[in-house]
Amino acid sequence: MEDKKPGRTTAIVAYFTIVGSLIAMSMNSEPRHPFARFHTRQAFGLHVCFLGFSLFLSVWFNQYAWYGLYIAYITLWFYGFLAAIGYREQLVPLVGTYFQKWFKFIP
Repeated sequence: MEDKKPGRTTAIVAYFTIVGSLIAMSMNSEPRHPFARFHTRQAFGLHVCFLGFSLFLSVWFNQYAWYGLYIAYITLWFYGFLAAIGYREQLVPLVGTYFQKWFKFIP
């Protein structure tokens, strides 16, 4: 069964860890789909922010901050992932516009 919506598979792959985002970047190199590019930027931004905050919290340990980080990450991840499945270009709340600006290098 073929996917009738271009870039949808690439967009979904981008949400599976940071490795999935890197794979999605290479999948979208030829041909380039704007929908896949949008979601790759969103997913890559989520993963990079999560890893950055995790490194910070590993030095400055606060159990409740970890809870907040995981709740925020999982909530935003589901929001973006469901938008990719539904073939919608919805920005991730609060940080989605920044991800689109910061990660313009993503093809």
